[in-house]
Amino acid sequence: MSALMVNDELDFSSLKSLLELTDGNLASHTRSLEEMGYIESKKQFIGRKPNTTYNITQEGRVAFTDHLNALEAFLKKSMNK
Repeated sequence: MSALMVNDELDFSSLKSLLELTDGNLASHTRSLEEMGYIESKKQFIGRKPNTTYNITQEGRVAFTDHLNALEAFLKKSMNK
């Protein structure tokens, strides 16, 4: 999600390399995120090769920002104990 927050879109190969995941793991994660409405995929062919790109949705941006805010609040609370 963080990679898609700072990039308009990323293709499958770029995400796989960046996150150091296998094809299967990345496909599973992106499918789950897409089912939740957090990302969108676009499938096309470049020449004769399939190419899938992903971008984050507005709902995904909100959910990721909420997640980061919750983590920050947790850390602040933990440090004040």
